[in-house]
Amino acid sequence: MGLLVAERPAVSDAEAVLQTLIAFLKAQDYRFITPTPATHARILARPDRQRAADLRDIFGWSLPFDADLLDASLCRALESADLIETKGATLRSKVRVSTLGPDLLVHSAYPTEDRDAVFFGPDSYRFARFIAEELRRCPEREGATLVDIGTGTGAGAIAAAHCCPKVEIVMTDINPAALRFAQANAQAAGVAARFVEGDDLSGIRGDLDLVLANPPYIIDPAGRAYRDGGELHGAGVALSMACEAVPRLAPGGRFLLYTGSAIVRGADGLHDRLVQLAAAEGCRLRYGEIDPDVFGEELETAAYADVERIALVTAVIERANR
Repeated sequence: MGLLVAERPAVSDAEAVLQTLIAFLKAQDYRFITPTPATHARILARPDRQRAADLRDIFGWSLPFDADLLDASLCRALESADLIETKGATLRSKVRVSTLGPDLLVHSAYPTEDRDAVFFGPDSYRFARFIAEELRRCPEREGATLVDIGTGTGAGAIAAAHCCPKVEIVMTDINPAALRFAQANAQAAGVAARFVEGDDLSGIRGDLDLVLANPPYIIDPAGRAYRDGGELHGAGVALSMACEAVPRLAPGGRFLLYTGSAIVRGADGLHDRLVQLAAAEGCRLRYGEIDPDVFGEELETAAYADVERIALVTAVIERANR
């Protein structure tokens, strides 16, 4: 099992308030499936969706609300943790809460424009499903070390924990806000984990049995960490994570990657590089497209002038048992 350094401290006051919020919403049988930002914008453009009427409007659709619509003690707690802002005569939550399987996960409110925004959306659901299917096919052994790189809300690690509850879980992220959300979400989901702030695996020592990654895959002019995938038409972060994680895999260890890849003249550059990486490390690669065409509007930008389509892909890189 790996040894950790630079771990985050115990739960903060803000994280405790987030846990209180999640518990309150669970008691109210709250459910909300978060759509794409484009769909969210279309819903909010409707004339009848300008002010919240219920909890889903407050914590799902990020609508302004009147103070008397929310439990007074919870409202005070959220205000004290700077999780509510005043908008004229109304209030607005700075966080959203989404349903993922049996859990409620807290993340940044819409719109996610800040550089340290913590995103949750359709990719999060696909990522969790990919992990669950892989771990149902081949569960991890008790005591295995699982690392979720760039954990964000913690959705991937939490999904994995439900499938393999006796693994040792580490969540990492360069964004302190993400780790605050992930810590609150893990606690609320009953998932024990350790948290390391950083953009790589240097804070974790030893071989790794299972590494999860759901990196951004779009070129973002604003450079937001949750969205900007860097070079290789947005696949640069994914490739960097793979190049760091795969050499650290223990015998029988796996790297599970969910991301997007730009297809240029029929060629998938990310696939080709992962083939090379797996061969160099003596590992097996399973790779496939799960959606051939997403974010088509990006093709209208100069950065994608030579791209035919952006595909959603999954990759499993596995080291053989010795």
